[in-house]
Amino acid sequence: MQQLKAVIVDDEAPARMVLREYLAAHGDITIAAECANGFEAVKAVAEHRPDLLFLDVQMPKLDGFEVLDLLAGALDRTAVIFATAYDEFALRAFEVHAVDYLLKPYGAERLGDALARARARLGREGPAAPPRQLADEARHARALERILVRDGAQVHVIPIEQIDYVEAQDDYVAFHAAGRTHLKEQTLAELEQALDATRFVRIHRSYIVNVERIARVELYAKDSRVAILRDGSRLPVSRAGYQRLNALL
Repeated sequence: MQQLKAVIVDDEAPARMVLREYLAAHGDITIAAECANGFEAVKAVAEHRPDLLFLDVQMPKLDGFEVLDLLAGALDRTAVIFATAYDEFALRAFEVHAVDYLLKPYGAERLGDALARARARLGREGPAAPPRQLADEARHARALERILVRDGAQVHVIPIEQIDYVEAQDDYVAFHAAGRTHLKEQTLAELEQALDATRFVRIHRSYIVNVERIARVELYAKDSRVAILRDGSRLPVSRAGYQRLNALL
């Protein structure tokens, strides 16, 4: 029987204890680490590279989805099982390819079902994609409220309202906020889907702008315009971007 390493992440000690007791009945699972918050989880996953990650959603400092965001690329061979007292996050959980979503309080039998799905997932090559409709609903369920950018051992938390504009730079996006620039490995298209469409608009194939930062839009050349921000930044505006901006304003 293949041995599986597990990491448990939950800010409530009783919840970790219950899960630990349930897992003790499964001889193929070893608990590599227990974490009480998201920062501990990021460190533990990087260190242990677990096969199973049991993850609470609502925790102080970082929630479960933000933990996954920071661990992007490090969970290719990890089956994620959410365990939470809140059912409203289920759609988002399946969008990020979670194996299962355990609603507290759950029993040993329900956990056994989740483990069976996890073992099946780990036996395949790559994660099984969720139904397209489910993913689309989850994607639009809630706009981002803050951006997390990992910089070595540091994690920068950028409130959405502080962002002036976002710029595409090859495989990265550059967040320009409060006089600083933060790079994150992500596509501009992915970010556009997650941002609040009433506050941010894609004005060019390489730029998304916070509309509250726009001072004016000027004609630069025939069919070419430039957005001038309140801090003096000048961003190109494409024809399609100008139409989207007009529709929003």
